[in-house]
Amino acid sequence: MSVEIRRGTDRYLTRGDGYFTRHSFSFGGHYDPDNVAFGPLVCHDDHRLKAGRGFEEHRHRDVEIVTWVLSGSLLHRDSEGHTATVLPGEVQVLSAGAGVTHAEIAGPEGQVRFVQAWLTPDEPGTPPAYSVTPVDLEAGRLTPVTQVGRRATLLVARLGSGDAVTLPDAPLAHVFVAGGALTRSSLAEPLADGDAFRITRTPDEPAPTLEVTAAVPTELMVWAFSR
Repeated sequence: MSVEIRRGTDRYLTRGDGYFTRHSFSFGGHYDPDNVAFGPLVCHDDHRLKAGRGFEEHRHRDVEIVTWVLSGSLLHRDSEGHTATVLPGEVQVLSAGAGVTHAEIAGPEGQVRFVQAWLTPDEPGTPPAYSVTPVDLEAGRLTPVTQVGRRATLLVARLGSGDAVTLPDAPLAHVFVAGGALTRSSLAEPLADGDAFRITRTPDEPAPTLEVTAAVPTELMVWAFSR
């Protein structure tokens, strides 16, 4: 098993009119051939948009786009006729499939912060699909939020200070501290808001239990991938 710690301060940064984004993977002009994907995860962006600002209509094809709002509200519209206001505690999934145009704009009440992940689909060229689903998070536990295709599951935990959770024993796991901080643990280093680690388990390897503990109130996002 290997654990790679990725510091939030080392992420690639893009600034624009009324927004800034930190990219966990190679993106646009921030090309890094050694950091283009982790399993099916090809993009993991941490966005902050000022009220009324954001990303006007643009097109995607053959990508699964999963959005988790951390604070504020996010306004969505797309070429399939869907419109929604996405709030904290709701997961938005847009399957671009054969092609879709969409826009994501911060609500009028103030800044929004959200994490958006892009994943490669199981099959290309499928019809576009869209959903927004409320999630009942159980305090202090990892809760499955959505499953994408056959390989990927997003889990989220809202932890109080001192709460501990056991991470999934999946072959690949991407663990992101979306707020708060984790104490020093079996990973040997404390982790802060924006930090992440990537766990890789080899086939037939015994799966040691990995547990993390919140140092302060913390929101944790975990992608678990099968092979």
